[in-house]
Amino acid sequence: MADAGGAVAGRGRGRRPGDRVLGSRPAHSTRIPPRPRPERTAPPAEHPRAERTVPWLRVAAAYAWRLILVGAAVYGVFTVLGRFQLIAVAVFVALVVTSVLRPAADRLNRVLPRPLCVAVVLVLSLLVLFALLAFVAGAVAGEWGRLTNELTGGIHRIEQWLQRSPFRIGPGRLSALQNQFLSYLSAHRASLFDSAVSGLGRLVELVTAGALALFTSVFFIHSGERLWRWARDQLPVGARPVWERAGQAAWRAFAGYTRGIIIVAATNAVLVGVALFVLRVPLALPLALLEFFAAFIPLVGSPIALAVATVVALAGRGPLTALAVIVLIVVIGQLEGHVLHPLVMSWAVRLHPLVVAVSVIAGSIVAGVIGAIVAVPFVSVVWAVLQALRRPA
Repeated sequence: MADAGGAVAGRGRGRRPGDRVLGSRPAHSTRIPPRPRPERTAPPAEHPRAERTVPWLRVAAAYAWRLILVGAAVYGVFTVLGRFQLIAVAVFVALVVTSVLRPAADRLNRVLPRPLCVAVVLVLSLLVLFALLAFVAGAVAGEWGRLTNELTGGIHRIEQWLQRSPFRIGPGRLSALQNQFLSYLSAHRASLFDSAVSGLGRLVELVTAGALALFTSVFFIHSGERLWRWARDQLPVGARPVWERAGQAAWRAFAGYTRGIIIVAATNAVLVGVALFVLRVPLALPLALLEFFAAFIPLVGSPIALAVATVVALAGRGPLTALAVIVLIVVIGQLEGHVLHPLVMSWAVRLHPLVVAVSVIAGSIVAGVIGAIVAVPFVSVVWAVLQALRRPA
């Protein structure tokens, strides 16, 4: 045994370093990966001198071309609408009617079928409108004789007032002005007749637009949401949520603005009618109705209507009554600007008065009176959509 152990030990002592013992694992060498060398980057290029010295120039240029693009798009929209002015006006009026009558139709739909609800609200609205127009026509017809005498006497009072201080216009000068006016009418009789004929053509277009607006509002009130869903489903799937959010914001802004401006116009008309009736100004009710429709043109509509009332008051009641109407213009303007608009229009998009003024002037330049009426709700809708798209979904 001792010999065997010695032999094994002798073999172990005699093993060379490279020999492998049976049953043992081969040795593995572990390599440490080389440390990556930092890549050499080229030195940054020198910026142009203009960008290094005036960095706001790039920001201004970026905003400038975007504003130019938006302005071109808005101009293109108004140009297209001007080409199809009759259809655009009809659709706009239909949207206004829908924003006013849709809540009533929704409430009636709880107890009545949908088609019957639409018929009821439209028929009642037309009856109220025709009754108001008939009442105004009857009032004008009843006061026509007295109004003619008052206007005749009012013109004489105006002539006497102009002859006194500070104007001191002599009777000869007034007669010369009257003769110039009559000669102008006789010289431009043909052009005035053409204007009257074209006015009849515009009246026919207005009736056609009213009929189209009524026909369109029937479908908007009955199934406006289905028409919207159909238009939305024509878009790619990825764009539908954004389109839905923008559409809801646009409709809320438009409906809120329309209802608010109707409430403001009705309040102005009631105040003007009561004040003119107290001052015993002729045609108080028609002038109040004129104030109602003029209030739809922001900033300038109401003063123009009250200026007409001032002229009627001056001719019918004299300078003191006209001065009282001027004071009424100032009071109602302050009430509308500082009380009615902030209070009533709180659910709609509130725009700065400067934005309103610029929008009205730009709309009137592009599309006349219609553009002045449409400009502010259009800007309100665009601003509401931008605000909705800027918020995270």
